This record gives sequence, structure tokens and C-alpha cells, in this order.
Amino acid sequence: MSRRITKVAVLGSGVMGSGIACHFANIGLEVLMLDIVPRDLPEDQQKDPAARNSIVNAALKSAIKSKPAALYHKDFASRITTGNFEDDFAKIKDCDWVIEVVVERLDIKKKVFDQVEQHRKPGSLITSNTSGIPIHMMLEGRSDDFKKHFCGTHFFNPPRYMRLLEIIPTPETDPEVVDFFMHYGDVYLGKQTVLCKDTPAFIANRVGVYAMAKIYQLTTELGLRIEEVDKLTGPTIGRPKTGTFRLGDLVGHDTAANVINGLKQNCPDDEQAATFEIPKYLQFLLDNKFLGNKTGQGFYKRTKEKDENGRRVILALNLETLEYEPSQKPDLPSLKMAKQIDDQEKRIAAMFDADDKGGELVRKSLLGLFAYVSNRIPEISDNLYSIDDAMKAGYAWNVGPFEYWDIIGIEKGIQLAEEQGEKIAPWVKDMVAAGHMQFYKREGGVKKYYDLESKGYKVVPGAEEFIILDNYRDRAPVMKNNEVVLHDIGDGVLCLEFVSPHNSIGEGVLRGMNEAIQIAEEGDWKGLVIGNNAQHFSVGANLMMIAMLAYQQEFDELNMAVNLFQQTTMRCRYSSVPVVAATQGYVFGGGCETIMHCDATLAAAESYIGLVEVGVGLIPGGGGTKEFALRASDRFFEGDVQIPTLIEQFKTIALANVATSAHQAYDYGYLLPEKDHIVLNTDRNIAQAKAKVLELAEGYTKPIQREDITVLGRTGLAALYAAANELRLGRYASEHDIKIAHKVAWVLCGGDLTGQQQVSEQYLLDIEREAFLSLCGEQKTLERIQHMLQTNKPLRN
Repeated sequence: MSRRITKVAVLGSGVMGSGIACHFANIGLEVLMLDIVPRDLPEDQQKDPAARNSIVNAALKSAIKSKPAALYHKDFASRITTGNFEDDFAKIKDCDWVIEVVVERLDIKKKVFDQVEQHRKPGSLITSNTSGIPIHMMLEGRSDDFKKHFCGTHFFNPPRYMRLLEIIPTPETDPEVVDFFMHYGDVYLGKQTVLCKDTPAFIANRVGVYAMAKIYQLTTELGLRIEEVDKLTGPTIGRPKTGTFRLGDLVGHDTAANVINGLKQNCPDDEQAATFEIPKYLQFLLDNKFLGNKTGQGFYKRTKEKDENGRRVILALNLETLEYEPSQKPDLPSLKMAKQIDDQEKRIAAMFDADDKGGELVRKSLLGLFAYVSNRIPEISDNLYSIDDAMKAGYAWNVGPFEYWDIIGIEKGIQLAEEQGEKIAPWVKDMVAAGHMQFYKREGGVKKYYDLESKGYKVVPGAEEFIILDNYRDRAPVMKNNEVVLHDIGDGVLCLEFVSPHNSIGEGVLRGMNEAIQIAEEGDWKGLVIGNNAQHFSVGANLMMIAMLAYQQEFDELNMAVNLFQQTTMRCRYSSVPVVAATQGYVFGGGCETIMHCDATLAAAESYIGLVEVGVGLIPGGGGTKEFALRASDRFFEGDVQIPTLIEQFKTIALANVATSAHQAYDYGYLLPEKDHIVLNTDRNIAQAKAKVLELAEGYTKPIQREDITVLGRTGLAALYAAANELRLGRYASEHDIKIAHKVAWVLCGGDLTGQQQVSEQYLLDIEREAFLSLCGEQKTLERIQHMLQTNKPLRN
């Protein structure tokens, strides 16, 4: 049966309910969100719809204003209709999917499902977003049709950003419904869907809470400070920068304690049950209602005092004295060593082997994790990849538990874990005895996992639909240098991957792009994708390179470097094969200029796109300012006033506006609806970019360089200078900002031309480059560049 979802009902408007409703609106669905009528309404408000819907309306308003934003675009809020359980429940009869997100109490959920049963249409889907109540317990007294179409769909908070969606069927759930949710969550909601068993806390929270509790335990045992532990358990080992204790503050200690206590109660046979103890310092926070960020203090406390650098003083809890002290910068030898290692796998292996307290924490926590996950199969999952997927998507780990084990070495992990007193599951030892020394293999561009049932390797389900460049590492690349790798991704398509620090664009990337296009043009290739699987597509041009040349006043070399950048982006546009970009995360500066010149961009919804050069005292110099002049010209029409369009383009660059989603990038003109497309699942962007190359390759004709760009000359300059003055008067801009804005205006208007006329792209590139170089000679620009390099923050001077 083919099933379509067009309208969804969300029952409950709390933080999760309103967040889920917003994400359904993000993907284009019509959403009905309901909640209770406020208790004890005054008699004169009993019949007032606004008063009766005040809870749900306040929740939606809060979600719309939330930061980070719950919606891809503010206009999407119009897709959400609100109501209450008493007056509007019958409206769920029009919904294809009803999701319950009410308070975590079984009796309340059952009452809600009584109403759902009464009003839903037969065959519609019903799910619960519970994180703690067994799914099967909600089925008591339900009809066969309800049971068949019911399962758990556990989103993680915030629903827009957290990629995990756990699907938890009951024995009564129709397999077709399970398959539908696994596919729909992936393709339409953009999630990593993971099939879970109906066990306490499902997969991610079962493993994640154990990992957190183990680190709490080891922190006390090893006498480490919380700042040290957060540094050790953050990006150093491929996890979010919150580390462990800041994560606790973020989640809320009442929530964490409830989950820890829940696991202790509901998993009496768990061999690590002793780990699920509330340490005395966590109990101290709970007793004092120091619940983390939501109460203003937890393990950390922000004060109003400022340090000598003007930053807020942050205090950290001393776990022994239970008093707050000024936060200290960690000074462990292992952390200093880790800073020198860029490669993530080598850094994790080195941290594991380090012989100080930092190394001991990493080693003991990972060995405990290895034992724990080995014993959770088949209890919480029949396969190991689901556990890794859940931890990577739900807790934003770069590396899953079994992937960590592969990095350390399975035999080494077994030996050291058992020496530590951990118990490794027999299936792992059997696997090693049979000569299988890895949990994962990569063959022919596809990732395979060790399957317990067949005792051999199988392709991870759905892996063929994704292009993950790590899976191509076992093949010789078509070309590589220190900053790029060119992969053959099949069907005559190449993919150029940036591997420079933060995927910044320097000489190696620019030469690599030119060489990749030349290889594609001269060989039997259909086209090129520019994309990677890193957290960010690109942070922009290599600022250090620009800074060195600017400080030394090497203007000839700077001119050559900027010219190379411009000619490279133009090469993306004017090659004889299609060039398509695939983006995610930051797409800043030169990264944005690159994608604007490609035949098409397949942008993950979570792409943050912007020309940000003004923040370092420059203008976009890789063709970005020229491109905005071209795009303004293409928007002009006969009888058009023109100036408002020009001012709009000007402000986007002058204010360094960054789109907070790919949808918003259309508003700013970074993406164009006629050529660029949005991909909901980030992991699919390269595969979809490849499909776009193949589509464009049919009868592809090399474009002709533009000579017909309409610029407004002095007429436009007068209007843009006036707009810049408004920014200054409104205190949005400093004097140096105005100087930069004038340079932006100069390029957009084609310079000091007496009136409107048509110019070529090369003409605009030349004056763009000239303006860029002139700003490189400004002292205030040099100060901005230096400040950015030192602090990673813009300077307003």
C-alpha cells in the first residue's frame, strides 16, 4: 500500500511537542497542534477561544521565537493550526498521522488514546514520542486497527537539529508501518532512523546515560576537575564541545536523574546497574535545585563579573568541596599532545594510550563502553550498527562505540577491558576466534558490518543510497594533494573533497578544483560534484594566507592569489561538464562564492550560507560581489525601479547576512530556485548531487560568458551610499564598515560610470579584485583579520 502524509496532528505542545510540530511544518506538512484548556479559567473566559487555546498558542509563539530557530523559515509557521483537546479533538479525523507528546504518565497517555480511538480515521498512523514508558503498555484496551498502526517514534530535542529518530514497534505493529516510518523518517524528515526494541530508554539513552554515569564515576575515582573531564570527553575524542558536565547542565539534572533512576529500577539484570547511582555531587545540585542552564547554575555558574578581557567570569563546581571556584584551564599532558594531532582516529588512539590521568579516564570509560554495548546485543538491538547510528545521531558523537573499538583494535580492547574487570560478551570473542578482526569493513565504496547471525559481513541496510566518502578510502583516488582528494563515485561522476583545516580554501584547494575540472573535461567523465561529509562544507578562504600577504604588503602576490580564486569560481561555471555542489553546515565566504558559480547546488536543509567577508574588513573577492551584481541585473525588468533590488543585494553583503537554513538562503539570493535544491537528509546530499550531474550531463552545453550585465553607475552609487549612511546613523556600522560598504557599492554599480550600461563579468571581477586589494592595505582591516585569527570572533573597529 502506498501511503502519503499530508496532515499531522501533534497532541501536546510542550518543548518537544511544539518542536516536532515546527519540524513537520518545515517539510511542508499541514499541522494541527492541540493541548489542554487551562485549568480554573475565569467564568467570563470560559467560552473565549483565545483563552481556551492560551496554552497551545503560547507554546507555539515560544517555539517560533526560540534560538536556535525551530523553523527553517518564519513563514512556515502558517502551516500550523492550534486548538484544544475539548473543542478540537474531532479534527484529527482529517489527519494521516497522530503523534502523542503529552506528559510522561501512562494514565494520561491512555486517556488521550481513548480520544484518539474515538476520532481517528481507520488506517491512520498513531505514534508516541515517549522516552521512558514501554510502548506495549499503551496498547491496553485498544482496537486491532489501532494496534496495527501504532508504534513509538522517539524524536530527540531539539527536533529540527537532532538527527536521530528511534522507531519502536510492538509485536502488534504491522511490518508495513515499521518500514514506512524507517523510510519516511530518513527521506522526508531528514533523520537517521534507527529500529529499536521496546526496552527501557530504547538505544541512544540506554547507552548514552550509561556513558555519562560511567564518566561521573571515573571523575570521582581519578580526582579530576569537571573542566578537565569536559575537555577530555569533547572534540578531543570526537564528541560535542559540551563534553560531559556541560551536557548535564544543558539537558537539566532533574531530567538526567530521572533517566538514571529509571534505568536502575527497570534494568535490574543490567550488569552495570551499580553505575546508575546518583553521585553525591549530583544529589547536591538536585537538593539545591541547581538544575543546569534552565536555573542559571549547575556544574557551571555564569556570573555578572567580567575578567580582564571583558568576558563573563564562569565558576565551576569543585566536586570535593561542593563549592564554586573560578573555572580553570585544563593543563593535562594528554590534552597538550592531542592538540598536535589533526587526524581524529590517530588522536583517539593516542589519548587511549596516554599514561596520565586524562588518558586513564578516556581508556577506562571506553573499555567500560565496549563491554556495555557488547552485552546489549541482542537485548536492545540485533545488530551493532544500530547502536553506533543511534549514538552518532542522538548524542552527536562523531564515532560510535563499535567504531571506537575498531580504532583501538578489538583484541586489545578485549584484553584491557578484562584486565579492568569488565565482562565482554561471548559473541565478540567468537568473532575474533573466527578471524574477524573488525566490526566494520569498507569494500567498493560501501560500508559493511559484522552480522552476528550469519557470522560474516553484510552491507549496512540502505548504504547503497548514500555516498559517504570515507567508504572510498580503500581505493586509489583519481587525484589528490594536501588539501583535496578527487574520488570516482561511479557512473562517470567525480567528487572533489576538501580536506584542508576546516575545509578552508587556499592555494591547494584552488589548484585542486582547476585540476579536477580539467580531468573531468579531458577524460571520459560526465561531470563533477564538489562536496564532503565533514561537519562544514567550508569556512571560506584561508585567512592566514591572506593575512601573511597583507601584512607583508605583497600586493603582486595578493593580486595573483585573488585572481586565481576568481578564475577558479568562474571555471566552475564555464566548464564543458556540469559542476554541482553538495553542502552542509557552514558555507561561508569563498565556500558560498564557489557554490554560487556551480550549475546547481544540492544544499542540506542545515546549510548556513553567507558572504561574511565584511566581518574581517574585506569584500567578497572570489566573484561573490560580481555575482550579486549579475543576479541583481537578472532581476531587473522593463519598467523596474531597480534601486530597491540593488539595495537589497547591497545590504546582504554589507551586513554579512548568514542564512540560518538553506530555505532562508533563497531570501538572501545565495541560492536560486531555478537551479538550486534542498536535501532534507544531510547524508544524502552528495548522492543527490551526483544524480543532478547525471541529469545535467544529458546534452550539456558549456555556457557562454556574460557580457550583458546591467549596472547603474553613479545613479546606483548615490542610492547605495545613502543606504550605507542610514546604517551608520542607526549605529549598525562603524566608519570602517562604511568604507567597506562603499567598496561593495562600487562593484555592484560597476564603478563610477555616468549612467546605466551593460558590462562584462570580467570587468566586474577586475574592479572587485581592485576593491579587495585596496582594503588589504587598510590598518583597520589588518586589525580585524588578526582579531579573527586570534579569537575566532569578528572585531567592530
